[in-house]
Amino acid sequence: MARLPILETPQRAEVLMANYSVESIRTIALVGHGDSGKTSLTEALLHRSGAIPNAGTLERGDTVCDFDPLEREYRHSLASALAHCSHADAELNLIDTPGYPDFIGQSIAALAAVETALVVVNAQNGIELTTRRMMSMAAERGLCRMLVVNKIDAERVDLPALLANLREVFGKEVLPLNLPADNASRVVDCFFNPAGEADFSSVADAHQALVDQVVEVDEDLMARYLEQGEIAPEELHEPFERALREGHLIPLCFTSARTGAGVAELLDILARLAPNPTEGNPPLFLKGEGADAKAFRSRPDPQQHVLAHVFKVVIDPFVGKLGIFRVHQGTLVRDMQLFVGDGRKPFKLGHLLRLQGKRHEEVTRLIPGDFGALTKVDDVEFDSVLHDSHDEDQIHLKPLDFPAPMQGLAIEAKRRGDEQRIAEVLNRLQAEDPCVKLDYQASTQETVLRGMGELHLRYLLDRITGSYKVEVETRPPKVPYREAITRPAEGHSRHKKQTGGAGQFGEVFLRVEPLPRGSGFTFIDEVKGGVIPSQFIPSVEKGVRSVLACGPLAGLPVQDVKVTVHDGKHHPVDSKDIAFQAAGRKAMLDALRAGGEVVLEPVVTVEVTAPEANLGDITTDLIGRRGQVTGTESLSQGLALVFGQVPLAELDGYAGRLKAITQGHGAFSMVLSHYSPAPQDVQQKLAGTYKAVQEED
Repeated sequence: MARLPILETPQRAEVLMANYSVESIRTIALVGHGDSGKTSLTEALLHRSGAIPNAGTLERGDTVCDFDPLEREYRHSLASALAHCSHADAELNLIDTPGYPDFIGQSIAALAAVETALVVVNAQNGIELTTRRMMSMAAERGLCRMLVVNKIDAERVDLPALLANLREVFGKEVLPLNLPADNASRVVDCFFNPAGEADFSSVADAHQALVDQVVEVDEDLMARYLEQGEIAPEELHEPFERALREGHLIPLCFTSARTGAGVAELLDILARLAPNPTEGNPPLFLKGEGADAKAFRSRPDPQQHVLAHVFKVVIDPFVGKLGIFRVHQGTLVRDMQLFVGDGRKPFKLGHLLRLQGKRHEEVTRLIPGDFGALTKVDDVEFDSVLHDSHDEDQIHLKPLDFPAPMQGLAIEAKRRGDEQRIAEVLNRLQAEDPCVKLDYQASTQETVLRGMGELHLRYLLDRITGSYKVEVETRPPKVPYREAITRPAEGHSRHKKQTGGAGQFGEVFLRVEPLPRGSGFTFIDEVKGGVIPSQFIPSVEKGVRSVLACGPLAGLPVQDVKVTVHDGKHHPVDSKDIAFQAAGRKAMLDALRAGGEVVLEPVVTVEVTAPEANLGDITTDLIGRRGQVTGTESLSQGLALVFGQVPLAELDGYAGRLKAITQGHGAFSMVLSHYSPAPQDVQQKLAGTYKAVQEED
């Protein structure tokens, strides 16, 4: 394939596609913790293969994959990026992903598009949080996994100890395909080469361990191996792929993206040993909805109906929406008709694009295993399925398991009149990132932007103010406190108004009773004898409900209360809708004040994942936040899970505290559990603030 000069995003280059086959394609996501060198390694692979003339650096800000101005400013990846190269008759489709936990959503989404997860490990830092997460998530998706230890030339590196640790944490299936040699200035192959000198360990032993592991998946081959004593590596391709598919083998390679050590060898390994789309585990699709959905596997056959999955959406302020997809089945050609999901109206595929970082290359066809992009199709969203036949309606990829965004900021436009603009921008950010959520809290009248952490939120705010030129104001979101009553009480109000003309009259007697937590609100009509005509009962309920939004104790929403209207009076001329609304409202306020009002605070169930060594510090910290630890559970890879319940108000700043306790290796999730009475000092403070506001008004 001819290589073209880099063009700015709005421009495109016409590329005559080589007639390569599905079997020649390799799809690879480079994942791992931040600062492991994924972007630099991608750059080294592109340069070594001849896809780019010179390798860029993070310091200069000229790498293919970190092309966003904010990435150059932050000096690390903030979003996944696509690149491709050719080597040894193989087409390598690469996804470079961010490694910091705040941007893990981009990495998880990339796993839906590849056969191989290349998990990159910093030789200096060893196994880190995202290393564990990506290894686990890739296994859950049935992906073939390879480990790459990068920065082998760095100071204070103990590679033998790191190899032993990787095998201890991820299993005996981790075996080196090559080993460092000549003080980590190069690597020596251990699979195709049965002998050689390395900086540590034995090449011959590593070779035998690999062959022993691979032949175990094939009984006939195992028998022949035991009889002959040696099997040529060229005969091991199919069992090698099977071992990868089954997780029976996790190959490990050593590299230095900075010096180039091991980069050429990694290219060879990806071209010769990484699975093509016909060899990897095909992704699981679902046809239908809910419990009736039936699972099936796509077929990487260019002759089948088209199935493509959108795993990334980019919305550029100038270019518009870009939907980035992986072709799983069939062949896409320019000008063909496609459907988006269950849409009944097809769209014409006017432009078919391939991405090389920020460069758009226009192509004429894409086959299974290819990554592609399309523009100006408004119906395309993250996780959409593209297809060419109504036979593929109601088809979805097996859902990805994204962590819930926990950190939040209340956000609003700084200038009056920008409200609609900021709403559009926030919706665009949410459409791009599955780990960005928008919550509108009706009780606090706040729009809350939620992300994975402080860094994630800072990046989103930089996008809002920098890319979209919208000024915003932010603050910590308010805790959604509630009011409730503790005992039954009666309320009464007579609304009477005479102004010389037609008057207003309505009288209401009602009773309030506390309900179990989480029951909400119940309204009962027990009026007998027509003392309140039936047409005015909805007016009474409307008046009662108007109090629920702003209780008399602290101006908070009222919940878990049963209201029974049981008596009243009316006037044949002066009784009106507005009169019974007013009487119902005042009677409700009267009853609530007599019902032993209390302020409730939200309590959330938290699940904290962290190294077992930090278990004591985490439980102590949760208890110090008025929390209760309800249980712990040991996980694999030296991790533990802590369950507990904590008042939401006490979790302000918890993400940063957990990061400090675990040195960045902890994560947590939370869901609302229930409401319970807030401490007396909190109740008094909220009630006092509300009273002061009322007096000012």
